[in-house]
Amino acid sequence: MKLSYYKNCGLVLLVLLAIVYAMPNLFADYPVVQITAIDNALPVDQELLNKITPALERAAIYYAASPDINQQLHQLILRFKDTDPQLKAKDVIQKTLNNKYLVALNLAPAVPVWLKALQATPMKLGLDLRGGVHFLLQIDVASVVKQRLDGDLQKITQELRNAKIRYTAAKHRDLTIELQFLDRNNLNHASLTLNKNHPDFAWQTIITDQHHQTTNCLVAQLNPQTLLTIKHAIVAQAMDVLRKRVNELGIAEAIVQQQGDTKVVVDLPGVQDTSQAKNILGKTATLEFHVVDEANSIMDNSSIPFGDSRYDFSGQTLLLKNTVALRGSAIVNADFATSEEDGRPVVKIRLNGAGSNLFSKITAENIGKRMAVVYVEIKSTNTVVAGKPVITYNTSKQIISAPIIQGALGNNFQITGIANLTEARNLALLLRAGSLPAPVTIIAERQLGPSLGQQNIQRGILSLVVGTVLVMLFMVCYYRVMGLIADIALLINLVMIVALLSILGATLTLPGIAGIVLTMGMAIDANILIFERIREELRNGVNSTASISLGYEKAFNTIFDANSTTLIVAMVLFSLGSSVVKGVAVTLTVGIITSMFTAITLTRAIVNYYYNRHNHNKISIGI
Repeated sequence: MKLSYYKNCGLVLLVLLAIVYAMPNLFADYPVVQITAIDNALPVDQELLNKITPALERAAIYYAASPDINQQLHQLILRFKDTDPQLKAKDVIQKTLNNKYLVALNLAPAVPVWLKALQATPMKLGLDLRGGVHFLLQIDVASVVKQRLDGDLQKITQELRNAKIRYTAAKHRDLTIELQFLDRNNLNHASLTLNKNHPDFAWQTIITDQHHQTTNCLVAQLNPQTLLTIKHAIVAQAMDVLRKRVNELGIAEAIVQQQGDTKVVVDLPGVQDTSQAKNILGKTATLEFHVVDEANSIMDNSSIPFGDSRYDFSGQTLLLKNTVALRGSAIVNADFATSEEDGRPVVKIRLNGAGSNLFSKITAENIGKRMAVVYVEIKSTNTVVAGKPVITYNTSKQIISAPIIQGALGNNFQITGIANLTEARNLALLLRAGSLPAPVTIIAERQLGPSLGQQNIQRGILSLVVGTVLVMLFMVCYYRVMGLIADIALLINLVMIVALLSILGATLTLPGIAGIVLTMGMAIDANILIFERIREELRNGVNSTASISLGYEKAFNTIFDANSTTLIVAMVLFSLGSSVVKGVAVTLTVGIITSMFTAITLTRAIVNYYYNRHNHNKISIGI
């Protein structure tokens, strides 16, 4: 009796916790302006709020609730009643803060403080429910594989020279490296050496004899597993950079996930201002620092000296040494500001140790000379060839600044010569987030308004309510009191599904709502099996208490087997399905787990409590 008491108390506590963690989903979303510190050194506190509030009041703009200052995320969130003051407030705040903070439009739930203290947050809503923008990006994996082969070919030819193996030609085309040798001995020697040192390639010897001339060739292709590993690494790195860029934009609850081998989906729920997001996400840009070759000069028709490249900058022609003094990958932090000397925009740079050593050495050797900052961007062009879409990539290099080196530069320095603060902010954002490993093209863009998302939510909830009510009515009419108990468990099951999805941080989509509706229908199956077993025992003359016990015990194996097979299918859908299918799989998995608990454990506890408490000899089960 004591064990049963503690068990029932545990069940009640679990249900109460489920109610608490499901409650945040009852609160509506507010339009908000999200202010995020670009650098951790910038304060996000009451002083920042005191600076913003008077500017908003002068513009007759008032936020609707208490501001939310998150010191950990370096964010300040201001809520508004509708989108009109929200849009006006963004412009006012940007002018007030002089573009030193990221100011983004978003939607945020009005969750009470006491629920936030318990870490109770609402489910994330997908793009089809919340509105926002959807991007499909194509990653040019082939260009990175080509760069890898370029590097491998240089390494291979160097090894052949070191081993004094004589070759007559070395080239690569598509995914194949081809080497030609002077004779059979050099070919055999090279085959042994390269097979040992380069296991990532499959090496094949090809000897041809045409017109009394023998050609000794060694052909290599990347192993399929190696090629697959390279592709996965490129896509994974691109997704990581895209996530960083989304975070830098101050967009909450964004979804970045792979689609196919070389495509990435980026969903930005709740985003209303998409121009900056579109401009930043697809940029494959970085910086290169080159020393200006001032010892040579070039006229329009002159030849370019070996080891130099020609650039146009501010109406003059500059020769830059091809040696890269510093790449953008060595930058660990970048921030934009205005210069204290002339008020012009600058980008402050901080380097990692490995990058700063070489940069400091080169700048020390070239004091008094100019250092060119080259902005490198790979631009994509969509064209149609023979009725099929074709993406071509072009690399654009432009000098944005060419200051004189005043002294050896260390870990910290700043870039000058930038046109305006907007360009400085975007450049700093790209450098902080990192350069994409491969060119990326936005091949599809779809915008969904929040009104359509609200319509989807209403329809989804309506289908859930109608389906649940019809099932509950059937259970009460057919199984009487036992049906009513099953209905109570069904409602608790719904609450537990919502609570678990909220705790797990799952993203709810319209297919996800369909998964919940499906789960609610399946959840009642377990109770029907149990009740029919109890009816069978009652018909055989077994007393009420024993019928209930036997009904649950005999139905358990059938319920467990049926739900286990469905759970396997849900896991397969999650691992192999697209984003839409995964939404169904997640809610289905959570629903199966909660329905097993409510249909077997919870209903049995309620049935035992009800019939033991009231000493009912006859079970109201609709016989």
